[in-house]
Amino acid sequence: MDLLIRNARLLSGGHADIGVDGGRFVEPHGVPAEVIDATGLVAAPGFVDGHRHVWQAPLRGLGPDMTLPGYFDAVLSRRPTPEQARLATLLGAAEALDAGITTVLDFCNVIRSPSHAEAVFDAYGVSGIRAVVGHDHPAASRGRVTQAKAVFCTAMGSFDDARGGILLARESGVLATMHAGGGVGQVRALSDAGLLGPHLHLVHLNGLTADEAKLLADSGTGVTITPVVEATMGHGRSPWTTFTEAGGRAGLGTDVAVNAPPDLFEPMRDTLRQHRMATATMHPAADLLATVTIDSARAIGLGDEIGLIEPGRRADLVLLGGLAHLPGDADITGAVVTCLGVPDVHTVIVDGTVVKRDGRLTLIDLPELRHATRRILSVTS
Repeated sequence: MDLLIRNARLLSGGHADIGVDGGRFVEPHGVPAEVIDATGLVAAPGFVDGHRHVWQAPLRGLGPDMTLPGYFDAVLSRRPTPEQARLATLLGAAEALDAGITTVLDFCNVIRSPSHAEAVFDAYGVSGIRAVVGHDHPAASRGRVTQAKAVFCTAMGSFDDARGGILLARESGVLATMHAGGGVGQVRALSDAGLLGPHLHLVHLNGLTADEAKLLADSGTGVTITPVVEATMGHGRSPWTTFTEAGGRAGLGTDVAVNAPPDLFEPMRDTLRQHRMATATMHPAADLLATVTIDSARAIGLGDEIGLIEPGRRADLVLLGGLAHLPGDADITGAVVTCLGVPDVHTVIVDGTVVKRDGRLTLIDLPELRHATRRILSVTS
């Protein structure tokens, strides 16, 4: 056995040892090569960010009052070189890992050539994160990094182009990921064309209607909501309540760095607050942890591999501090959702490899990387 995580506190209460071997969770057995003492720490599945433009990490804070048209002008007009894209992606991946995010779906609109694709994939290999990279250029999947097909939404192109991209992805056996608005006939058109299903992943959907939500939920189409950015930039209300009431389980994402933090704690809390206000109920806070673990994993096509701590799944896990004072037999999932943040992320494990230990990344010097990327995407470029 490669790794034993000893005396970890379980979300549901109590304590247990967690075994890892060959990059997967196993029942503890034999003499482990390494032991991590998790006394006082909570074990949770690694967080899954279902929609993030990872390369934009050096632009954090650029647009606190930025609208979507302003974002197009100020951000998507940039043309980073492949080396700049590599460094920027490495920073975004490192900040995700630091926040306990072990998997990202990167809608990678920085890839404009095969050289950019190779540079981005190289950054992910160095970082140690698990990534699904949505783009339009060939680059072989490798290790923890797999491909998805980035499809332009019908608001930015023709429906025929979107249909062609989705069909190509389905025929190639990869996920198609697409921005979508909802409420403008887009979901119905996709349904009528036979394009909904687990092979398709839609993001945002702020205008989602109850009928559209039922179509998506019944078809198993993946849905990711990025509530912090959607509210900050004026996209509209979160569709999480509408989708949930239709029987769906949406994942969450961070989206862009220009006006949002790099973690999933705030999206969980924002979703909880909006849902409680919309329904006038005290929806259990604990339910929201699934939105950044198994629900997000399923939304991006990895629900059979990650998102839960159980034997046979890939060993992606976070150990969280800050709650050792609570009774040891209590369910503390809701406390993780409502009370913790990035400073409480003590240890991060991806595929059985420790990438953050005792509050510090092990493979990347984050302060040095932030210094190295200060000017590569400067606000005047």
